[in-house]
Amino acid sequence: MNYEVVEQEGFKFIEVGEGEPLVLLHGLMGELSNWEHTIDAFKSKYRVLVPILPIYELPILTLGVKSLSKYLHRFLKFKKLNQVVLVGNSLGGHVGLVFTVAHQEFVKALVLAGSSGLYENAFGGSFPRRESYDFIKEKVEFTFYSPETATKELVDEVFKTVNDRSRVIRILALAKSAIRHNMAKELKKITIPVSLIWGKQDKVTPPEVADEFHELLPNSELNWVDKCGHAPMMEQPEIFNTYLGKFLDRILLK
Repeated sequence: MNYEVVEQEGFKFIEVGEGEPLVLLHGLMGELSNWEHTIDAFKSKYRVLVPILPIYELPILTLGVKSLSKYLHRFLKFKKLNQVVLVGNSLGGHVGLVFTVAHQEFVKALVLAGSSGLYENAFGGSFPRRESYDFIKEKVEFTFYSPETATKELVDEVFKTVNDRSRVIRILALAKSAIRHNMAKELKKITIPVSLIWGKQDKVTPPEVADEFHELLPNSELNWVDKCGHAPMMEQPEIFNTYLGKFLDRILLK
């Protein structure tokens, strides 16, 4: 990762560029490096911020998508930001949705890639063989269309995380919170523009999930990325960035 993580007032984040603010939200097992291609592509034209969601810091009893949404609210107020474009992958998309329902006045537009919030087929309720490197490698590969995207560095990071008992308890608690917090009845409240950028071969949040989001979100567009799984900004970054760029041009440069 080529970008410095800044620590200020209890927040950890990357911030580069100037202009309209783009806030990128990572997923449950996501690293900041997941957004590297996106940062590279948009930092010359936009102010790009990537907060680290405090999955391993918040009190376990309050850990959930709502508490992460409240954290995002505090972060945006700390940075004195409003009318941001939120771009979320997986759990990050879910956090963006929860936040937008509660604070739509802060959000100019929303971009979702493989977002939870309706249905997801993630790790499941446990890691029955978390001590097995090959098992974890297989689970990480499941996230992508092309197994080669699951680099050794990425697998090593996930393996380290799921074999840390305190971390895995938090991951499972948060995953269950996301599954419980189904947003089907709330999505009609989101009237700002939403761009869905979805992998056609996403096995975690399959294509029918994107179709349902598109149907339930009143002001949405749906863009498919072929030969792509759950993280299009990692697996097909050029296509993802093209869709994102066109959407931003349409909503910000009118």
